[in-house]
Amino acid sequence: MTEDQQASGATDTFISHLVELRNRVMKAGVAIILVFVCLMPWAGTIYDLLAQPMMSALPEGSHMIATGVITPFLIPVKVTLLVAFVIALPWVLYQAWAFVAPGLYTHEKRLVAPLVISSSLLFIAGVAFCYFFVFGVVFKFVNEFAPKSVSVAPDIDSYFGFVMTMFIAFGVTFEVPIVVIVLVRMGLVSIDKLKEIRPYVIVAAFVVAAVVTPPDIMSQMLLALPLCLLYEVGLLVAPIFARATRAPEEETA
Repeated sequence: MTEDQQASGATDTFISHLVELRNRVMKAGVAIILVFVCLMPWAGTIYDLLAQPMMSALPEGSHMIATGVITPFLIPVKVTLLVAFVIALPWVLYQAWAFVAPGLYTHEKRLVAPLVISSSLLFIAGVAFCYFFVFGVVFKFVNEFAPKSVSVAPDIDSYFGFVMTMFIAFGVTFEVPIVVIVLVRMGLVSIDKLKEIRPYVIVAAFVVAAVVTPPDIMSQMLLALPLCLLYEVGLLVAPIFARATRAPEEETA
């Protein structure tokens, strides 16, 4: 085979991969859009569900406010789009897996598939923990602390921004076991070393919690403590995962 033929074959392969990637992205995007369109009639109700933790903490008869002209429409649409993405996430992950799986060895598939699934479930678990537990504690504390002369009426845009920040913070925090597993499996850090730096991780957890959460000790504790516990979970699971995903040459070495 000549060099021109090799170059032509490589170009064709690259283009075919780009076409495959485009098709997978389009399928994932169409799924999100379809779910979004189906949910749009209930956009207001979906936002009400998101606002429920705050509304439960406010005095009876209180309401949120909207200061922007199109904010009452735009914010529920954003929330609905995010919910549509979460609902369509299994299909989106399947498309990503279908694109990369043909190029992976068997032991690599044993490594990637559990990581993708578990990282998605952990992120959703972090968001659920934040919504069902953390918000109730934090909003109740903040509103009870507010002076009696202050009428608390949160703006829906500000509330949306705060909620998204907290969701991301807790979702990423719950990914700590995955980070530990990847570090150990790739041979970047040993389990003994990770156990050795445990005190520094605990300090870092409280520093991170102080930065990304509201300035109250309750919300900081609610983020820092799960982070520390999940770090320990990662230390327990990492050796098991590393043994289960060894390549054949690693097993015979």
